[in-house]
Amino acid sequence: MMDTLETQLRERAAAYGQDHIFRFWDQLTESARTAFLNQIAGVDFQLLKRLSEAWIHTEKAEEHFNSILPIQLIPPVDESDGDARAALDAGEEFLRQGRVGVFVVAGGQGTRLGFPGPKGSYPVGPISKHSLFQYQAEKINKLQERYQVILPWYLMVSDSNHEATRAFFETHNFWGLKRENVFFLPQRMIPCLDPQGKLILESPGRLATSPNGHGGAIEALVDGGAVEDARKRGVELFTYSQVDNWAAKMVDPYFIGYHVLRNASMSSKCHRRNNEREAVGVHCICDGEYRVIEYSELDHYPQLLAVEESGAPVFSPGNPAIHGLSVAFVEELYRHFDVFPWHKAFKKIPCINETGEKVQPDTPNGYKFETFIFDALRFIRHPPVSLEIERIGEYTPIKQFEGINSVVAARQSMSDYWAPWFEAAGCVVPRDEQGHCAVSLEVSPAFALSRDEFAEKMCGSMAELRAGIAIHADGTQSVEKQPAPCPEDSTL
Repeated sequence: MMDTLETQLRERAAAYGQDHIFRFWDQLTESARTAFLNQIAGVDFQLLKRLSEAWIHTEKAEEHFNSILPIQLIPPVDESDGDARAALDAGEEFLRQGRVGVFVVAGGQGTRLGFPGPKGSYPVGPISKHSLFQYQAEKINKLQERYQVILPWYLMVSDSNHEATRAFFETHNFWGLKRENVFFLPQRMIPCLDPQGKLILESPGRLATSPNGHGGAIEALVDGGAVEDARKRGVELFTYSQVDNWAAKMVDPYFIGYHVLRNASMSSKCHRRNNEREAVGVHCICDGEYRVIEYSELDHYPQLLAVEESGAPVFSPGNPAIHGLSVAFVEELYRHFDVFPWHKAFKKIPCINETGEKVQPDTPNGYKFETFIFDALRFIRHPPVSLEIERIGEYTPIKQFEGINSVVAARQSMSDYWAPWFEAAGCVVPRDEQGHCAVSLEVSPAFALSRDEFAEKMCGSMAELRAGIAIHADGTQSVEKQPAPCPEDSTL
C-alpha cells in the first residue's frame, strides 16, 4: 500500500519539479517514511506552483490605485445616541437568540515573551497570574450568564501548539465552560520555498512549513467543522479577535447590533492611529474596494502617510484585528478561496543542506506564504461597517515582553483601564505625574464586565489603595506583595 502511495507522490512531485524532496529517502526508517508521505500527500502542488510563478519567478509589481479614500467610521459608542441604542437593542436580541459564536486566533507561541508554551497560556495577570485564555473564558462565561445563552468558542490553533493548548484547557477544567462548546480548529500549514521555487527540507523526512496566516481562519472554520456546528446551533455570526489582545470585547452587543442592522457580511472595529508611521494596517477605500493596507506597504502609497495640520494622520483608522463575519460569508469565501490574496515574506528558515546537515541561516533563505483575514473585506458587497473604538479597554496586543505592544504595556493598560472602576466605587487610586495608575489593578471578567457593575458591587468597600489588588471571580481579593523594607526603613 505504501509502495503505491510512494510511487504516486514521487510522480506528483516530479511533475512539479520537486522530486528532490526524496533525496534522503533511503536514510529514513519505515515510520519516518510513513510520516513523510502523509505530509507530502497534503501538499497542494498546484497552489505552490501558482505562488512560485506569481511571487518568485516574476517580479510582482506593487498595486497601483487611481484613488485612495478614507472610510466612513461609525462614531465611538455613546449610550445617549439613538443609533447606538438601536444597535445595542439589536445586538442583545441577536445574542439572546443564540446566533453568535466566538472565534479566536490562538496559534501563536510565547517565544517572543520568553515563555515556553502557547501564547494564550501566558500568565498576563500582574497579580493573579491568570492566563490570556482564562481572561477570555471568564468573559464568555459571564456573557453566557447575562444573556442566558450558549456562546460556542472556536479557537484556531497551530501544529506547534495544538496539543499543548488542549492540555492547558483540560488542566484548568475549561474554566467552567462545557467541553462540548469549545473547539480547537487546526490551522493549515503551507510549505516554504527557496529562491528557485523549490521545496525546503527541514530534515531528511520533513518539509519546512509555516502557518498559512490568519486568513487561514476561513479554511479552519470550514475544515475544522465550526461552520457545520454553527449551522446546527443556529449561529449566524462569528466574532473574530486574536488571543494576544487581553482587552478585546469578544462579544460586543453594540458592534454586533451595527453588523446586524446594516446586514453586513463582514464588519470591523478601528482605532485612530497614533501617528502616520504606527505599525498597524490602515483601513481605506482603494478604487472603490474596501482594503486594509499593511503598515509595511505604506511607503508605496504616500497619501496614506499624509497628516493634518494638527499632525494627526489623514487616514486615521488603524486595524486592531477585531471583526465580525457572517457564517454565510465564510462559506462563500471558502468556496472561492482559490482567488483569495496571498502575501510573501522572505525569512530565515531552518533547513538541511545537500548532505543532510542542519543549517540555521544567518540571512533570509526562503519564502513563507500567508493570507490575511482583512483581505476578506475586498469581497464584501456593502458599504464598510467600521466602528471606531478607544484603545484602552479594547485593544492592547502583546507581541513582546517589553516596549510597545508588550506584556509590560498591557499590564499598565489593565491598571489604567480599571482605575476609574475603583474610583467609581469610592476608592482613592494613586496615580503618577502622567496620570497613570501607580499600582497594579485586576478585575476578573467573571466578577464585573463594566464600571457600573463593578461600582455597584464594590461601593464603599475600599477607601484608599496603598498596594496593587486583584478582584477575583467570587469577589475575594489578593493584594500585591511588596518588597520587604530595608532595616532602617520604619515606614509602615
